[in-house]
Amino acid sequence: MKTTMLSFLVLLLVNAALTVSTPAAEPKSPGKLVDLGGHRLHLNCTGKGNPTVVVENGLGDFSIDWILVQSRVSAFTRVCTYDRAGYAWSDPGPKPRTFSQINLELHDALRKLGERGPFVLVGHSYGGPVVRNFAATYPQDVAGMVLVDAAHEGLRVGIGGGKTLRLGSDAKGIAIPPTHENVAATDKPTLRAEDLPAEFKNLDPMYKVLPADAQQMHLWAQQLPGVYDAQNSETEWSGEFFAKWLATPQAGTLKAIPLIVLSRADGGYSGADSDIPAAQMEQERKAGQAMLVSLSTNSKQLVLHTGHNMNLEAPDDVASAIRQVVEAVRSHAPSS
Repeated sequence: MKTTMLSFLVLLLVNAALTVSTPAAEPKSPGKLVDLGGHRLHLNCTGKGNPTVVVENGLGDFSIDWILVQSRVSAFTRVCTYDRAGYAWSDPGPKPRTFSQINLELHDALRKLGERGPFVLVGHSYGGPVVRNFAATYPQDVAGMVLVDAAHEGLRVGIGGGKTLRLGSDAKGIAIPPTHENVAATDKPTLRAEDLPAEFKNLDPMYKVLPADAQQMHLWAQQLPGVYDAQNSETEWSGEFFAKWLATPQAGTLKAIPLIVLSRADGGYSGADSDIPAAQMEQERKAGQAMLVSLSTNSKQLVLHTGHNMNLEAPDDVASAIRQVVEAVRSHAPSS
């Protein structure tokens, strides 16, 4: 879950508006659009073999951002990347955008495409808690999991102005609405292109490792206001799930499925202009990553000397971790 993205969403909520150029024409999608009855999800599945790997992106990320990992994984098994509702080629979906709502749509889309589980789920950043909730909701469809620098309950993230927020502390304690596939008129995005910061006209240098056509796809996708409308709802409701997990011990909730937790060696906190000392934030981050390892009794942690976006910075390491879990599932052997 990106600190800069969370700060941006806070600005949107207070109606900070800057001018941005109209997004370029929509590029051809690399995958298929799956009709869920009123809205469509974009899924891109490649390769052959079982189990099938399914990737859940981080906040503000797109299926195309995983092309470096997907090309490697598709060499040894089938792999599906996708765009959540409102992202890239996927239509805006029903609100609120809770973990459970996101899980329902992915589950239904995989079934309609004929992709058969149980799956190895890969969750990056915000996608980490999303796949954890998927496993709790559809345990029979999950054979293994890889968490890629995943967000977790209690993680402190920057929200702008030198302030931080502990994920889960913002929960209102309200009931999570039932999931559904019908899109109401009130679910339509309310943000406009002119409400987005001008910086979204430019591609962040970290995406320069992608092929040229993938860079253009990302640049196009990040200028779609529907993405940020969806994210507003995603971040608004994630706290309710985090708070429940904070209140209940999570060790062993994934039972004994093969699990690999990929963690950064260094969180990169500076402490400058922050309400929490950098050393405390780092200690809390490491404790949170250790908690993720405890989710399964068949797990291990791999520490990488890389940044948050491991799919871009260390695709070989991410693909290797996925392969280890895939092979553990195939052989019914421990992931370690």
